[in-house]
Amino acid sequence: TPRHPNYLRGGAGKEVLEGKARVLNARGEDVTENFIKGAFETLSLARRMGVRQAILKSGSPSCGVGWVEAPEGRIEGDGVTAALLRGEGLELKTEVGL
Repeated sequence: TPRHPNYLRGGAGKEVLEGKARVLNARGEDVTENFIKGAFETLSLARRMGVRQAILKSGSPSCGVGWVEAPEGRIEGDGVTAALLRGEGLELKTEVGL
């Protein structure tokens, strides 16, 4: 689905979930609630399916594992969905090296 790029502002995914950071798109629109809703929908599906591991897209503001791409460079930490899944005990990997 074509969309404007999205970036974390003020921290990584954990901070977004704690209300300390936001997700903005390239037009400056706050899309934080969309990211949080998507993360919880992903967690709900993972629980229903008994998922224990997830392979996620590296660098993504939602799925980044360990780092997220931003206009000013890499941000240390997970994306929003990755942070929620990690916090619930899922093992996370990226597509890199598969």
